[in-house]
Amino acid sequence: MSAAPNQGEIRVIGLGPGPAAWVTPDADAALADATDLIGYIPYVERIPPRAGLTRHATDNRVELDRARHALDLAKAGKIVAIVSGGDPGVFAMAAALFEALDHGSPEDRALRVSIHPGISAMQAAAARLGAPLGHDFCAISLSDNLKPWDVIARRLKAAAEGDFVIAFYNPASKARPQSIFDAFALLKSLKAGSTPVAFARAVGRPDEKIVLTTLAEADPATADMATLVMIGSSETRFIDKPDGGRWLYTPRSYGARP
Repeated sequence: MSAAPNQGEIRVIGLGPGPAAWVTPDADAALADATDLIGYIPYVERIPPRAGLTRHATDNRVELDRARHALDLAKAGKIVAIVSGGDPGVFAMAAALFEALDHGSPEDRALRVSIHPGISAMQAAAARLGAPLGHDFCAISLSDNLKPWDVIARRLKAAAEGDFVIAFYNPASKARPQSIFDAFALLKSLKAGSTPVAFARAVGRPDEKIVLTTLAEADPATADMATLVMIGSSETRFIDKPDGGRWLYTPRSYGARP
């Protein structure tokens, strides 16, 4: 895993949704000999301090700054680990790094870069719920920080009309509490009120909370930035469990619902 002497390297690493057991051996190996650690404060704090590792923790919404910092460190000969929660390629730091490379110098592009996948929030939520992603699905970020709301609305409409299971990332924040309400209002005009909905918050962490409901009865205020919201297709259904709980799944065959 080590780079050649005096040759910098960047590794973009997915840490999964939270539990140490969900961090892959590949991610652990990529972190083992890194000289510099870069990431959003909560993700950097998940990595234990050790001798020889310099930590560069930053606040939210500075992804490009992080990526450019990583390039500068790597050009100075450092082995840089950029950490993301979940999978780094899903609304995370891998795209920010490649954006920096796209607009960077030939020297930047000569650096060794590797991406180390992690369990995504969508996968972790699906595992808790049952098998809601058993048929075609899509993921949509409700954040309008980097795209206008009319684009989000157009994609929500297309996903609903295509009858995809939809996973919402970044559903609500203090700066944009209205997005999730607008998304639900739009979907209620396009999908049946009986459509299953799941709010999966902090999956794998001590404060995990799962709420199963329907589109008609869902309270969008349930969601925050730690929540993965899952909207079923017309085929998605609940299965009652003996303990009074329910599984959520989408059959593999379309049109099989009785």
